[in-house]
Amino acid sequence: MKIALVTDAWTPQVNGVVTTLVELVTQLRVLGHEVLVIEPGQFDTRPCPGYPGIDLAKSPAKGLQQRLDAFAPDAIHLATEGPLGWAGRRYCLKRGLAFTTAFHTRFPEILQAALRVPLSWGYALFRHFHRPSSGVMVPTEGVLRMLHKRDFTHLRPWTHGVDTQLFGYAPQPQAYRPLGLLRRPVALFVGRVSYEKNIEAFLRLDLPGTKVVCGVGPLEASLRARHPQVHWVGLLPRAELAQVYAAADVFVFPSRADTFGLVMLEAMACGTPVAAFPEDGPLEVLAARRNPGGQRLGGALNEDLRVACHEALRTPRHEARARAQDFSWEEATRRFVSFLVPCNTVHTESTKEAVTHLSSQQ
Repeated sequence: MKIALVTDAWTPQVNGVVTTLVELVTQLRVLGHEVLVIEPGQFDTRPCPGYPGIDLAKSPAKGLQQRLDAFAPDAIHLATEGPLGWAGRRYCLKRGLAFTTAFHTRFPEILQAALRVPLSWGYALFRHFHRPSSGVMVPTEGVLRMLHKRDFTHLRPWTHGVDTQLFGYAPQPQAYRPLGLLRRPVALFVGRVSYEKNIEAFLRLDLPGTKVVCGVGPLEASLRARHPQVHWVGLLPRAELAQVYAAADVFVFPSRADTFGLVMLEAMACGTPVAAFPEDGPLEVLAARRNPGGQRLGGALNEDLRVACHEALRTPRHEARARAQDFSWEEATRRFVSFLVPCNTVHTESTKEAVTHLSSQQ
């Protein structure tokens, strides 16, 4: 199949959406599909307002049209709701072509936190974007039901995967030489240092041992100044990032806005258990079934993040690894393909049926 993937999130950006899409494209090609990626690097760009490090395509309509016309795809997927996503939407609607979309990020919450845009306005805009989609791919059951309540339609239950070879298992926490000897336990955060990550909930925790932050973002300078006792390691290549995961005793995921949280899977693949709030992404990633000691497989959830950290520290590392192995990129890619629609057809499965289908898979 010839698949066109239109995305505002792509390398050299570093975030979970980019990781997901790069892995998806790799697996699609392994399965024999021909994939055209249309991304910001192919256009003149401008910085995303209020979000340094992310560049957006400037006036991409003509270039996008030329690329799609030349490729003549069998299916079109709009992965993001930025300038390229909107240009792809206009292209499809003008020609009467069916397409699918994805809800990767809770941007309405980000707009509210960063710019004080009312949440209802943000979701109204996103509902308008996704309304003509023949299938809106959603990573968790909780997000699917939230969008259903907000009158989004044609929702499709999707999930993500993790590279368990790159993120190899460490039965005991390892030393990460660039940081030297750290007082244990080591609590780790990996992610963009930005509004939606709720990182201060981690930084303010009264925990024994050492806190480590791996990532960059618009809040980095101010948070570094306020929390000088934290070890800040910046942005790392993924192979080195795997070493940092393996060096931690617990991975702390303080976000309440992420739709999934791929970094949790990466940490668990290395054997590092997760502590998080009981929100959509962590509820999906940490298995509901319990081990003989009554703990979730992979880590702990609690509205008190400090309690979650202490509970996660009692989680066996081999159980965290085993839970990560439940998430396969191959299976995630096959499900993605099953939700694509030919450009010349319209898919009409109802949201209610999608929720029923998702529940039957649990």
